[in-house]
Amino acid sequence: MSGETARGAGRPAAEAAQDDIVTAFQVDALDLRGRTVRLGSTLDQVLAHHNYPPAVKRVVGEAVTLAVLLGSSLKFEGRFILQTQTDGPVDMVVADFVSPDKIRAYARYDVAALAEAETRNATSPAALLGRGHLAMTIDQGISTNRYQGVVVLDGSGLEAAAHEYFMQSEQIPTRVRLAVGEEVKAGGAASSWRAGGLLAQFLPQDASRARMADLSPGDAPEGTAAHAVDEDDAWVEARSLVGTLEDVELIDRDLSSERLLFRLFHERGVRVFDPRPMAAHCSCSREKVSGVLASFSTDERREMIQDDGKVTVTCEFCGRTYKFAAEEVLGGQTDS
Repeated sequence: MSGETARGAGRPAAEAAQDDIVTAFQVDALDLRGRTVRLGSTLDQVLAHHNYPPAVKRVVGEAVTLAVLLGSSLKFEGRFILQTQTDGPVDMVVADFVSPDKIRAYARYDVAALAEAETRNATSPAALLGRGHLAMTIDQGISTNRYQGVVVLDGSGLEAAAHEYFMQSEQIPTRVRLAVGEEVKAGGAASSWRAGGLLAQFLPQDASRARMADLSPGDAPEGTAAHAVDEDDAWVEARSLVGTLEDVELIDRDLSSERLLFRLFHERGVRVFDPRPMAAHCSCSREKVSGVLASFSTDERREMIQDDGKVTVTCEFCGRTYKFAAEEVLGGQTDS
């Protein structure tokens, strides 16, 4: 937790709630470390660029929260990209976190499939995502190879997929909680959205205490007993405490992150670190879009030119539109 400062030991937990922050914490008695996320206006700003139905906004809200929980652990300047590809009504979601504090996101959905899901009352984020895969990519820049982890989405949603990822790829006992809610305001005022999340990981100094059962090889003879490992008591207790969290606690605008953590772990003693602010921000620019266009062949760029003699590109994340004259796109090669 380099760069983060622990709040004064023994003082009362802060009562004043604060939005758009990530707060790291540590429970030494349980060998537990983690982070909480609280998003208010930042989530509204991410969602404002698209006219998503409420059910789709919940899906995007969960993806944004998970991306911030995981991306905020980066100790270097880089990008964490969370992307789903699934067979559900919301068949793709991308949440793009740029360290240390910038997030953007968008989703693609099928209007007819979403309407059909609504008739079946199957509009939970897990149901709308359906089955497919979740890819998590860490990009440190052009001088470093990307790292990507892929995990199956089996219809259980992003929380379950995150648990599966840490079990398979990182071998770290982990629990994730995500919550998204809409605040409906009186008098016909526009509603707002809130999201919250918590990530807790069991990280004892003796790594053998965090051993997990071996994954099934898939070809074991019928009747072979599954490998089992007795879980450490500290992790069992920590996991049980995290399991008591209610969605409303994660998004309650009157409940501070410190007070929430005190509720969970006060009997064991919890150290809370200074919060870090988060903000909605899109990194698109005219220069970057021009660079993308330059990656296409001359014939492909010529086909992009519209009847008005321009190429128009709209950023999927923020909705900003960039227009380029044919000469800019073709580099002066305007002859057919």
